Amino acid sequence: MLRWILLGLTILCLIIVFTTKSAALLGIALLLGIVAFIGFIFSLAAERISSVSRPDTSMASVEHLAAMSPRRVAKAPGPGATGASNASEMKLDR
Repeated sequence: MLRWILLGLTILCLIIVFTTKSAALLGIALLLGIVAFIGFIFSLAAERISSVSRPDTSMASVEHLAAMSPRRVAKAPGPGATGASNASEMKLDR
């Protein structure tokens, strides 16, 4: 609803800018119109982002992330476990 109000305010300010003869009203309408337009763009972007983002209930909690981190560290290969060292050991066996 807010974005439609901002769009209407932008259009109203544009009409005022093109029809006024007062410099002060022109400046105020330009400033307000630009701010309303930027707010309109940000509200469109916020809705677009929220439409494709996951809800907070489907995200893992801090406790679950902490419980999973030791498993990830344990599965990581050590510094000496490279493919090149295994290949050189195989050559020595022949």
